[in-house]
Amino acid sequence: MNRRRIRLDILSIFGSKVFNDAVMRQRLPKRVYDSLKHTNREGAPLDPAIADVVAGAMKDWAIANGATHYTHWFQPMTNVTAGKHDSFLTPTLDGSVILEFSGKSLLAGEPDASSFPNGGLRNTFEARGYTAWDPTSPAFIRDHTLYIPTAFCSYTGEALDMKTPLMRSMQVLSSEALRLLRLFGNNTTRRVISTVGAEQEYFLVDRELYEKRLDLKLCGRTLLGAKPPKGQELDDHYCGRIRLRVAEFMEDLDRELWSLGVTSKTKHNEAAPAQHELAPVFASANIACDHNHLTMEMMRITAKKHGLACLLHEKPFAGVNGSGKHNNWSLSTDDGINLLDPGKTPWENVQFLTFLCAVISAVHDYSDLLRLSAATAGNDHRLGGFEAPPAIISIFLGEQLTHILNDIATGRDIDVPAAVSLQMGVEALPNLKRDDSDRNRTSPFAFTGNKFEFRMVGSSQSIALANVMLNTAVADVLRDYADRLAQSDDFDTELKAIISDTVRDHSAIIFNGNNYTADWVAEAERRGLPNLTNTVDAAESMIDAKNINLFERTGVFSEAECRSRYDIILENYAKVLSIEAATLTEMVRRQVFPACVRYAGRIATDYNAMTGAGLNAAAVKCHLNELDGLIAHLSANLDALEAEHRAADAIADHRDRAAAMRDRVLPAMDSLRASCDALEAIVGCDEWPIPTYTDLLHRV
Repeated sequence: MNRRRIRLDILSIFGSKVFNDAVMRQRLPKRVYDSLKHTNREGAPLDPAIADVVAGAMKDWAIANGATHYTHWFQPMTNVTAGKHDSFLTPTLDGSVILEFSGKSLLAGEPDASSFPNGGLRNTFEARGYTAWDPTSPAFIRDHTLYIPTAFCSYTGEALDMKTPLMRSMQVLSSEALRLLRLFGNNTTRRVISTVGAEQEYFLVDRELYEKRLDLKLCGRTLLGAKPPKGQELDDHYCGRIRLRVAEFMEDLDRELWSLGVTSKTKHNEAAPAQHELAPVFASANIACDHNHLTMEMMRITAKKHGLACLLHEKPFAGVNGSGKHNNWSLSTDDGINLLDPGKTPWENVQFLTFLCAVISAVHDYSDLLRLSAATAGNDHRLGGFEAPPAIISIFLGEQLTHILNDIATGRDIDVPAAVSLQMGVEALPNLKRDDSDRNRTSPFAFTGNKFEFRMVGSSQSIALANVMLNTAVADVLRDYADRLAQSDDFDTELKAIISDTVRDHSAIIFNGNNYTADWVAEAERRGLPNLTNTVDAAESMIDAKNINLFERTGVFSEAECRSRYDIILENYAKVLSIEAATLTEMVRRQVFPACVRYAGRIATDYNAMTGAGLNAAAVKCHLNELDGLIAHLSANLDALEAEHRAADAIADHRDRAAAMRDRVLPAMDSLRASCDALEAIVGCDEWPIPTYTDLLHRV
């Protein structure tokens, strides 16, 4: 009975706060519903004539579910969402009010475009911008407000958000994929959709301790902190028992996400203590991006209700694993075909092999753009740290697919593998069919059966840019394939030539080994693969002529939009490091230094008392001398950081300032941290002014 009640509860909760297909079918006239479904299903232009009817139905549904306001919910280039909230209330001439929501209000809004990152696209005095309703992503209710997913552009039409380029990239990818499918004889598919399942990693720490750490509150990561006696050495946290307090948080989070239509599916403990993961079911890239933003927001809100703080920074703690976001990407048709599913006989599935080759070629040609899509100041601390992929882009295909492509390219007979069952040596256990390839957890871009897992994206990032880069690059290659096949006199011969060209020209990107080794770094250099180890270097790819040409011919970005994003990336990087430097300076000056001086003074008093009593206080004197030396180093390193920070902040050029932050401020922060951590190891527990790693990682 309990199981049935729980099941019915989940079914009644899921999507209960969403203006979804079932609600639209019930509340909209059939003509309006069919028109809106046509837009959603095929990406067709929205009929503005239906806007008033949809707006009225949306308002009535929202009010019936407790909403008093509405907002155009958009995604500026800040990795978080935004929106201003207006009530449905409208005054009348007789002094009363009515509740009103027009089609005009649904279709467009007008936030301030100059107050969000714009990379020079808008001047401060040029404030007008527009939000436009995205009918392909359903509206929903949160906190008595109707949230309407929207795109955000400037007065002159440039995209100022993450959603607009993502939708452009999905549109061009669908168009080019359909061209190719038509050449394969498929005349029924109407749309090809890039689908995404974004696994979200995060940390949970006690809220009371979090509030005592200025660095966590302002920067999302600890800027100082000595290594704890126990970290993740025993691997006992990974997929282990979920602590009661965390389980209660996860249960509430699931219910909130389910009500918003987010298909939260999997939850477990991650490798580091206090680290966890949530994984949803696949959705279209656009909806998956909206849902991931909702997931991150609800994680923070729900954690606070449970006396916890959710940390989404890529590296909140030094010395333990950081957090990423695994962007599982695939291609599906509107009639349910996964174009990256190899089937039981991949060597015979030429359509799959063609799309596979397109991905290989795209990732090789535009690996710099994929790297850029995961470039942030926070992610620089994580990538290449033997917990996440290195900064070098490569593809893991597995031995079978690699051999199939090589055999086709060289004309050899394909070595068809025999099915293998796993023998576990216990008769009571079922025989398991072994997959065609193992998984490679060190690869940044791994084929995992019927999708690619891009593992470089940072945990705090929007997944939009990664999917923009993937969609655009693959669309460009598909366009080339479709052109070649359409102009060829022999379809089958040209297909084999495409596969042969891929093996010849793009095999350098395929690596099935251990990406963590120094040997791979050297091998990648020999292969000519870029190793962009930091955000400042990675940002250059946004204004590379090759990439600007790609974006302009696909219609995803204009040159002005590319250059604006380049400026935004560098400006954001410099600002993040500037905030971190200022925060660390404040913590050391106002907390760490005074505490160390007080502790040293107490030890000096004890030393004097001991020597005055005729005791041998040599060990205490040694300890006091060590304290004195470390405090002197602390003071010198603090002065050095402040000087480097002032000098870097004074640089006007975005790239030069970002480079100075990377090359001078960040090392100065590391030196100051080393002094703090050395002092933490010897200052008495009662004297240390902030919660330690042991407190933060093991108190939840």
